[in-house]
Amino acid sequence: MSSDSVAEVEELPTAVSDDSSSELAEALKVLTALQNTVNKQVLGRDDVIELAIIALVADGHILLEDFPGSGKTTLAKALGEAIINGSSSDESIVPFRRIQFTPDLLPSDVTGVPVFDSNSNAFHFRHGPLFAHVVLADEINRTSPKVQSAMLEAMGEKQVTVDNVTYALDDLFFVIATQNPLDLVGTYPLPTPQLDRFLFKITMEHINRESELDVLDTYKERRDLSAQLNTVTRDEVLKARKTIDAEVVISPAIKTALVDISRNLREDDRVLQGNSTRSMVLLLPALQVSAALRGREYVSADDIELLLPRVLGHRIELAPGVADIEKVLLDNMRTPMEQLAKSTLS
Repeated sequence: MSSDSVAEVEELPTAVSDDSSSELAEALKVLTALQNTVNKQVLGRDDVIELAIIALVADGHILLEDFPGSGKTTLAKALGEAIINGSSSDESIVPFRRIQFTPDLLPSDVTGVPVFDSNSNAFHFRHGPLFAHVVLADEINRTSPKVQSAMLEAMGEKQVTVDNVTYALDDLFFVIATQNPLDLVGTYPLPTPQLDRFLFKITMEHINRESELDVLDTYKERRDLSAQLNTVTRDEVLKARKTIDAEVVISPAIKTALVDISRNLREDDRVLQGNSTRSMVLLLPALQVSAALRGREYVSADDIELLLPRVLGHRIELAPGVADIEKVLLDNMRTPMEQLAKSTLS
């Protein structure tokens, strides 16, 4: 099924009150301000920036497969520095932290460690780099399974456990992890449970010629731009998340289509392992944010077509000899998406 056939028919928006529309408009302003701020520092990556903001607001994480110098650090830092702490925020939480993963890294190097204070004759917890709004986990597949398990707890439960004491991370905790697909020497492939914690897996390619020229022409201006950029507060982002969750409607037909696509994939002979139910649960708020960014108060088929390949691409294991995951996805999406389109006419 072509994307045009689905895009021709969209669901009718559900009636909402003026107050709801106003709240959703305010949430959209926060998302737009965040997007514009990051766009000024990261050129030629509009699609990746949008997916990163969708994941952030949808309370997910993203995994980037990339090459050195592709702008991943700039993206993560720009996103982190665009969000500032509110007046009542925990001072131990900082906007952005970068962790370079290596084989000799210890769990305490990322979570934090108790430190003995001779003045008070007691141990005090020293917060690790996970205590931040945005964390860049660089080359996450280069570290040992022990550290990966600590990351799994942080990403899945927004907490870390050190010496049997649990410390809560910030509600806005967001991980941008990277791995180099071309360099597999000395790596520890991410286990399936940890891959399932990432909402999106994005393969970054070289930016186009015009954008690359623009990067070279404006690098001095962008280097000194951070102090002049507009920012949003942590509380504004969390309020936008709550508003979008409450005000953007997901119809039963959308949920039916997602379940049918998942079941088709699990029954396909070309698929060894289908996606989990959790992946569909994680997808729902992302669909809502995608709709809000497009000024809609309801999720449509367009949102599914945009996000579903990003969500399922790293969760599906294909049978030996099958390489074209896009074709597998399209084949299994065809009938449920056609039924979704028909349901919007009735």
